[in-house]
Amino acid sequence: MLAVVLGTGMIGTTVVKELASCSVIHKVIAVDAIESSVTKCLEIAENKKVEGKVADLHSEEAIYEVLKGADVAIACLPHSLSLSAVKAAISAKCHLVDLVGSQFERKLELEEEAKAANVLVVPGCGVAPGITNFLAAQGIEMLDEADEAIMICGGIPKDPLPPLWYQVVFRLESVMGLYTRSALAVENGELIRLEPLSGLERLSFPEPVGDCEAVITDAHSTAYTLRTKVNNLYEKTVRYPEHWSKMKTLAELGFLDEKPIVVEGIEVSPRKMTEAILAPQLKGKSNEDITVVRVTVKGIKNGKPTEYEWEMVDFYDHNRNITSMAKTTSIPAMLMAKWIAEGKIGERGIVPPENIIVGERFHPFIEELAEYGIHFTFTSK
Repeated sequence: MLAVVLGTGMIGTTVVKELASCSVIHKVIAVDAIESSVTKCLEIAENKKVEGKVADLHSEEAIYEVLKGADVAIACLPHSLSLSAVKAAISAKCHLVDLVGSQFERKLELEEEAKAANVLVVPGCGVAPGITNFLAAQGIEMLDEADEAIMICGGIPKDPLPPLWYQVVFRLESVMGLYTRSALAVENGELIRLEPLSGLERLSFPEPVGDCEAVITDAHSTAYTLRTKVNNLYEKTVRYPEHWSKMKTLAELGFLDEKPIVVEGIEVSPRKMTEAILAPQLKGKSNEDITVVRVTVKGIKNGKPTEYEWEMVDFYDHNRNITSMAKTTSIPAMLMAKWIAEGKIGERGIVPPENIIVGERFHPFIEELAEYGIHFTFTSK
């Protein structure tokens, strides 16, 4: 099997290294527009099965040229390139695992094209969206009647610094979207959109994390795929206390607006200016981070009120020398591509992870995640 990895940042590089160790994959092509990034990826991978390629990935046509002849690909690209990658993969008749879960409705419009091309496209297959999706789906599956599913996830610094108590562990572009985009959710079985930064709640995780807070963020594909199976469904993103309130103040004052304003004759985007100001502030004392996940599903089982909960607290990976966010995002995508290559997944079309890793596939996938150092605790009450 020939695999292609689009994007060789920390997450893409981790995907390349781990995918190259799979016996079913005979060659991995690591692709990026930046030559130095490809070179660094090859050095870290240290595997003769890996080949680097420098290519422009900013259009559907360019991505198609890279994917021609490949069997499976993993897209570790910005949100803005996700739809182009999906279209290119279908044209190239190449299975695709995409880390990005946004624009699900537009991707779903390509369902028949993907089936006609005999390919599987898995959108939103990282940690959130990704792991949180199939944990929620499995919890719903285990109940007789599902009332509520809440998917909570966050990447937070091990050693936070004021004033924002947060450090960027993936693209700043994606982080800013959490503060500005409305959030898709399900209430009483109906799709709804909630204002950005709404639904603030306090919560806590086992030490050394402690007290945190979370707001509702976009539920991506699960809002569409699970709304007929559960009455209420939300995704929430975790930060340390005070972070969300400070960002909400900036939003209310217009600092996150994209519409340009004129300052002393110069046109300036408030959001771009804010990003430039905040970037140096979004750091911790070290590069070490923590990823937290908590998925809670409530309903009725055998006539009794029942709650299932999965929890993960994952730390910086010193063995791989990568962030926890990079590990917990890249490994699920890599395993999904591996399972496709091994023929364990026969679905075709646009199929999100919650429709794949559920039922008989759930525990084997969880066990493989554990082999790569991603562990969950499960409670039922």
